[in-house]
This record gives sequence, C-alpha cells and structure tokens, in this order.
Amino acid sequence: MEKFVINGPTVLHGDVTIAGAKNVALKAIVTSLLTDDEIILHNMPHIRDVLLMLDVVKSLGAHVTIEGNTIRIQDGHTKDTIVPLEIGARLRTSSMVLGPMLSRYGNATIPNPGGCRIGARPIDRHIEGLKRMGATIDYDSKDGYFHAHAQHLHGAQISFLKNTHTGTETLILGAVLADGTTVLKNAAEEVEIDDLIALLTAMGANITRSGNREITIVGVPKLHGAQYTIMSDRNEEATFAIAALTTKGDITVHHSQRHNMKAFLEAFEKAGGVYKMIDDTTTEYFYDKPIQPVDIVTGSHPGFMTDWQAPWALLMTQATGVSTIHETVFENRFLYVEELRKMGANISYFDPNVEHPEAFYNFNWEDRIKGTHQGISITGPTKLHNAILSMNDLRAGATVVLAAMLAIGQSSIYGVEQIDRGYEQIDTRLAALGASIEWIEEDEIV
Repeated sequence: MEKFVINGPTVLHGDVTIAGAKNVALKAIVTSLLTDDEIILHNMPHIRDVLLMLDVVKSLGAHVTIEGNTIRIQDGHTKDTIVPLEIGARLRTSSMVLGPMLSRYGNATIPNPGGCRIGARPIDRHIEGLKRMGATIDYDSKDGYFHAHAQHLHGAQISFLKNTHTGTETLILGAVLADGTTVLKNAAEEVEIDDLIALLTAMGANITRSGNREITIVGVPKLHGAQYTIMSDRNEEATFAIAALTTKGDITVHHSQRHNMKAFLEAFEKAGGVYKMIDDTTTEYFYDKPIQPVDIVTGSHPGFMTDWQAPWALLMTQATGVSTIHETVFENRFLYVEELRKMGANISYFDPNVEHPEAFYNFNWEDRIKGTHQGISITGPTKLHNAILSMNDLRAGATVVLAAMLAIGQSSIYGVEQIDRGYEQIDTRLAALGASIEWIEEDEIV
C-alpha cells in the first residue's frame, strides 16, 4: 500500500515546469492506430494513465518506445481487435480505440471502461454516434464487453444532446478515415480537442471548426505518420497557482497555458491572487492580500472547468466569508469534501435552485445518486489540522495533498495511485518548492 506523508504548514516558493496535458496525451496515443507509420509524440507526461493507454495500444499490436518525455508508437498491423479486460477496464478512455479499429479493420471488442469515480460518465453518446456512422455495437453483460462491427464507417450529421469532451474526440477519431463528411454539432470546444485536431491534421486529416460548437470532418483514404509536441496541462497549472495562493507563497510556472485559462484567472484575481506575465509561456502566481470568497459555477469551455473546482474548494477554506461551488458537469464530484471536513473545514452541501435540471445539467439527470448534491457552501477562514486521508479521484487527490501542506501537523494520505494518474512526479516537484512530502510503500497486512 502506498501513501504520502506530509508535514505542514508549508509556504511554497520556486519554479515548476508544467507537464504535458493528460487530456491530450491519452488521445494522441490512440491516433497511432490510424496509420501504419510511426507517430512521435513529444512532451508526454510520465503518468499512470499514459502507461495504461500504452498498454491498450500494445495489446492491439502497437510497438512502443519511450525516450524521456518522447514516445514513439508504430502500429504493428496485427489486426488484433480485442482489448483484454484486465487492460481496458482500468481506463475510461480505452473506449476511444473503437473508431480507429472500426475504420481500419471493421471490428473492435472492448471492455466496459473504468476511470475516476466522479460520476456515471456514460459512453452512450460515443456509441450512438458511431452507430449513426454505420457501426453495429452491442454490449454483452455476461462478458463485460462491447462488440462492435462495421463494413465501413461513413459520414453522418450528429448533434450531441449534452456537451461531451470525450464523445467529441471519439467521433473525430472515427470520422477521419470514414467515407464522406461528418458534421458534429454541439461539439465540445475545449482547447485540448483543438490540440488533438492539430495532431490529426499533421497526419493528413481534414478537420475544421466550421461554426459555433460545430466540427466538420471530411474523411480521407489514409493517414501518415507525424511528429507532434502536445500542449502543457492547464489543470496542473491551476493546481500550482492555487498552491501558491493557499500557502501564501509564490510559484513561477514554465510552459504556462494562461491564455487558455481565462475563467480561472478571473476567479483567481477576484479571490485576491496575483499573477504576473513573465513572458508568453512563463507566469508567476503569488499571494498578496487576504483571500476573498468567490462563488463558482462549473461549466464547459470557456467556463470554469470541473477539474478546477476541488482545489478551488480548498482555497476557499482560507477565504474570509462564505463562498459556494455549483457543480454542473458531473453528478458526483464532491467526494473530497468529507476528507477536508476531517481536517476541520467548514463545508456544507446544498441543492441549487435549478429549473428544468434535466436540461440544465451536463450529465444525465436520471443518473444522479440519491443523497448527493450539486452545491457546496464553504465558510472560512479555517485553520486546517492533520488527518489520515484518502484520495477518491485525480483532482480530489491533488486537493488533499495541498490541504495537508496547509494543515498543522503530519498527515498520511492513501490512494497515491489516483494522483499518479495525472500529475507527473508530484511529490518531488512539490518537495523542490519546499514541501515536506514523502512517498512511502507500506507492507499490506493480510
């Protein structure tokens, strides 16, 4: 069993380089299944989810070489179209291989994907879109697999009922080699999708953002290899910015994505934080005055990202007054609240007054779990104390790590594999900023 042992409180100072974006890296790996040529990907983060996705493409015959933060992938063209259960079920985005496999080989068999426990995150939007493009896809509850077949995928006009980041990318990956033109309406606008589009374009794909929340893909007969450097991770940058402000320190971020973080930076300044633009890709974040309460409503791009709200909640425990967070993207993303309460945080749940919630929320309203809430109210400032904590999902993991650095005393945090899914060497990078953090492996008691 692995855990972090953290001694607080700590003031963080120094420089940090932001790693490659997890939400691009996983999809970039999948593009290797669209061509027999080699794909060379730079700025790839050393995180658990990247290794898991590499296992997925290797299970389909791809050859992989890792050289530092560069990954070379070449499809072995074995036509093995089954992703083993023990590999695919560990990662939600493993379902994204469906489009490439159907386009090139006409078959794909994938297990029901896994991932963070932050909501139902159904892949029905992906499945229905691929069916509109000519695929036959059935789920067998007996073996836990989706069984997909297609004579050949063809273009279609598809309108998403809800904003879906992964669904948009899945159908782009399916459409690039399909016959004819595919138009995605109400398509997600996240910049990570644009980065994936840029990679596919470098491989020879024909993709344009043809209108407001609209993407047009004209299928091509063949794609070729490419070299590409993926963007840095704006979620990681937001985490370090909050770390600087909560600990009353200052952190200079290299490979900054601030031009893609408008909603976050507006809230950061309202809270009293300061950021200084050193150059185009370098930003300094620091504490200057008492932290102020800010009410947040999460939303799709260009709104305040759902991935930012958990660390933001920690920041608000240090604000003078009452702040609120209204989560609209997922139906179960406040699992970290009980961990912060263990440390003395004053946080309560509430149900926002929303007319027609089935239309307002981005998740399927009927999927919500009885007893969960979409809003929290945070009263501060609060002196946090040490505790035995656990990580329930990736961003919650980052939140409790920051909380432990802020708290008085020594905290132990279990579930290290959650934060390792998306933050590269987070312990050593925080230690370099002055944190007292140690990654310990314990012998499990049988």
